Amino acid sequence: MEVLAPFEAPPAPWAAGHRGVDLRAGPGVLVGAPATGTVTFVGPVAGRGVVTVTHDDGLRSSVEPVAALVVVGARVAPGDPLGTVEPTGGHCAATACLHWGVRRGDVYVDPVALVEGGPIVLLPTD
Repeated sequence: MEVLAPFEAPPAPWAAGHRGVDLRAGPGVLVGAPATGTVTFVGPVAGRGVVTVTHDDGLRSSVEPVAALVVVGARVAPGDPLGTVEPTGGHCAATACLHWGVRRGDVYVDPVALVEGGPIVLLPTD
């Protein structure tokens, strides 16, 4: 998926920042679990549908705005459906998008860096 807005760590926990990434996704697009884990939250937050998965490694992924297809306590594997992108309630003004945030404890981390292989890094050749 295309990243519309990258992760921007705030300079302090209470400061402004973009605590996740916005991915291009139209209304009704199926949202899959990013990794194995247990659904630990399903419900509205600030008027948006949110699904949170606590992964087996302790990381927590949250996606929004999502119309949930899962319930709290459900076990999911990578790619299992969590829900569908809702047509409204996101923070992408011109188009629908999916916001994906990841926390390690109470600290938000860049989800793109956690994707298999991480970000592409070009290295010099000899």
